[in-house]
Amino acid sequence: MTWTFPNILTALRLLAAPMIAVIFLVLPRPFADILALTLFVCASLTDYLDGYLARKWNQVTKLGAMLDPIADKAMVVIALMVIVGFSSLSLALVLPAAIILFREVFVSGLREFLGDTAGTLKVTKLAKWKTASQMVAIAVLLAQGIFEHYFGMWSWGMDQETVALILSGGSEDVNGLRSVYSGAVWTSQAGLGLLWIAAVLTLVTGFDYFRKAAPFLKD
Repeated sequence: MTWTFPNILTALRLLAAPMIAVIFLVLPRPFADILALTLFVCASLTDYLDGYLARKWNQVTKLGAMLDPIADKAMVVIALMVIVGFSSLSLALVLPAAIILFREVFVSGLREFLGDTAGTLKVTKLAKWKTASQMVAIAVLLAQGIFEHYFGMWSWGMDQETVALILSGGSEDVNGLRSVYSGAVWTSQAGLGLLWIAAVLTLVTGFDYFRKAAPFLKD
């Protein structure tokens, strides 16, 4: 194994994936939300950086090619698990998350079954866009958790009566709380919209991989 700098970045991204879950287990909120978002964004940036440096420095290795998709999937799967775990389990969130998780497991199973012929399922440009859209959606949803901690009406925090009281003016800091409320609504809608886009791209790329693998699945 060759531990080049790009490979080290990929390995760090792989290690960062479970740390997102650990952060929520050991730290109070909203510190957990802020640190998890920071870690996720930094790790996501290495997804571009490690590949760029490997090509620029002519350091593309088999180890990096193996670790890179694993690290991407680990980041997405664990972050989605945390988001769904702290959510109100709405259909708008759980369904696209389930589609994404199913596709990742399905394609990984296809690659494992194909073995030496797994090169048939090389990562396409659309699959890279799929991964990018997943990471952007997850980052926005993690940011939503920061707003929700201060003004939580979906997953945790204030109940509906408190929300109605604040919005009706029954609070000393109505404008400030309304601003936070608007931020929570915006990030919620944007995050869910981006997650659905990612889910659609996930289905399209998953079907494309299955189509390419189909000739090898015939008896």
